[in-house]
Amino acid sequence: MEAIKQMVRIPEDHEIKIKIPYYIPENEVVEVLLIVKKKPAAFKQKVEELKEAVRDKVFLDDLRDVSEDFKALDLEGWK
Repeated sequence: MEAIKQMVRIPEDHEIKIKIPYYIPENEVVEVLLIVKKKPAAFKQKVEELKEAVRDKVFLDDLRDVSEDFKALDLEGWK
């Protein structure tokens, strides 16, 4: 028994094509298994928090301050 793994994204038409290695003979019986991995809710929550961060004045002020602090370091070695 041999396992061959292929990762694909589901296209708009919801059809996928399976690529079979040439060394597997024609008319060979194979088992196809579709495993769907859903994104965890925690990941979706993090994405939503990041979207909200761009409107958060305190976050943006902190980001600006950190950028200013590192501006001089970013220029080192480029002169």
